[in-house]
Formats: sequence, C-alpha cells, structure tokens
Amino acid sequence: MDKTDKHILELLQKDGRLTTAEIAERVNLSPSPCARRIKRLEQEKIIVGYQAKVSRQSVDLGMTVFVHVNLNSHQERDLEHFEQIISTVPQVINGHVVSGQHDYLLEVVCSDLIAYESFMRQLRIIPMVKDINSNFAIRTFKEQTALPIQQ
Repeated sequence: MDKTDKHILELLQKDGRLTTAEIAERVNLSPSPCARRIKRLEQEKIIVGYQAKVSRQSVDLGMTVFVHVNLNSHQERDLEHFEQIISTVPQVINGHVVSGQHDYLLEVVCSDLIAYESFMRQLRIIPMVKDINSNFAIRTFKEQTALPIQQ
C-alpha cells in the first residue's frame, strides 16, 4: 500500500459518499486508475464496507455503558459460546477481549436505565458469567471511527 492508497483511505473514512471522480481529483489521478485502486482495496479487504454514521440520540440510544465482564470458566468452548451469544445482542455495539482485571469489555447502547436493566438481566443468565461491572458514560468528548492512517 503506497501513499496514494493511504490518501484514498483517509478521504473515504472522512466521507464515504465521495465519488470516484472527486477522490481521483484530490489524489491527483485520473478516474480509471483511482477506481481500480479502490476496487483493489475492497478486494484485499482493506476497505471492509461503507456505512452512515447515525446520531445515537436521534434513534433513542443516548445512553452508553461500558460493561466489564468476567467469566467463571476460561475453557475455549465457554469463551466461544459467550462471544457467540454476545454477538447476537444488538445493544452491544463493540466487544473486546481484554487483558488485566476483566475478561471482556462491551460497549452497550440503550435508551435509558430501564432498557439497561433489561440488558443486564439477559447478561446475568448466561451460565459462564461470573461478575459484571458497569461504567456509565456521562458525556462523550471524542467519537471517531476513522483510523489514524499514516501516510
């Protein structure tokens, strides 16, 4: 991946609706070679999709909770089963295996405390869940999905 590819990625992360012609102009290429580069980046799974960024508040998901989960079993089948269950829960928008004091860190969105309590009830009945700690986001001061690609 060269500097032009990285510049294309940077532009698409900022605005995924740019046309190939607009991108080509900004990276000093003609449209055809630019389109080929974008297609190659998609085929190589460097670009894995395009999506709209939606305001959480506008769809009544203004509460964000970071949930630390510890399991009582670390056998591979239990880890896989837990991850499979969590992958189907729509309120969990990000899930990470972490090092340190906890096994997992989940980013959960919901409308209010009643909705969060309902989520917690679901989480507590998963057999391998040992304990859960929640941190409620008071205010978000930085939110970005773009990766810091170095050119």
